[in-house]
Amino acid sequence: MRYTLTELGQGLRRNISMHLAVVLTLFVSLTLVGLGVLVNQQTQKATDYWEGELQITFWLCKDRDSNPACVGEVTQAQKDAIVKVVEANPEVAGYRFETKEEAYEKLKEIFDPDEVEGSDSEVPVITAEDMPESLWIELKDPEQFEGIVSAVTGLDGVSGHRDARATLKAIYSTMNALQWGALGTALFLVVAALLLVANTIRLAAFARRREIGIMRLVGASTLYIALPFLLEAVVTAVLGVLLAAGALVAFEKFAILDRVKGDLSFIPWVDWGEVQYAVGAIAILGPLLTLLPTLVLTRKYLKV
Repeated sequence: MRYTLTELGQGLRRNISMHLAVVLTLFVSLTLVGLGVLVNQQTQKATDYWEGELQITFWLCKDRDSNPACVGEVTQAQKDAIVKVVEANPEVAGYRFETKEEAYEKLKEIFDPDEVEGSDSEVPVITAEDMPESLWIELKDPEQFEGIVSAVTGLDGVSGHRDARATLKAIYSTMNALQWGALGTALFLVVAALLLVANTIRLAAFARRREIGIMRLVGASTLYIALPFLLEAVVTAVLGVLLAAGALVAFEKFAILDRVKGDLSFIPWVDWGEVQYAVGAIAILGPLLTLLPTLVLTRKYLKV
């Protein structure tokens, strides 16, 4: 063990620049892998949440409606006919009507009330009468919605509809692009890390070729000769994983919790549980990236 630890220290000192290059490459690549895992979990978490909250909204006709099919304000008879269609549809889990006043209050919550009501309260920019009534439908299965949309669209008193899926499509596309971009860059850097590990082993074996030859002559075992190289691989892997884990923890603390989560609290964000999962993933991947090529290449370069 004393010889092994001595050889480990000498090996790290001889190729310190190469080992630093491996550590930094592992740090960047593992950090990107961890971010890719977090983005994937964020996408899944947001999808699960929003799919449970997704509703189909049907705008009902109002006076001076932009839809030429609307000849005036929706009547109670038209509402009753719409309700019969909705209640008979097997895709519907529930429904509710939103009045003009409720829609107007929502508008003032989203925008500055002064912008909605105008600086002069006697001449408001928009009033509750300008808002349409709407029908909000909750689905049993968020993926099954075509039937209710086709059944209600075109009924008398219906001006149009909105599916939140279309609004969220751009968000999902951005998240997927970030996820694949992070993982693609990480894969490129993982290959670079493997090449650096291979080059480090080759240089270390060349620097110790005499003592390795002597150990072979005196009958040293394969493990005895290869152990210092394996320990060097473990040291570089541990340093790379620790740096990457610190980067993921800092990202969660300063980017997610302190900034994004406070500003966009209506979106469910990844928490410490997801960070622990990502750290666990890179803690497994890091040693594999160094130990596996070391085990393979020591047999080639050391000829043991």
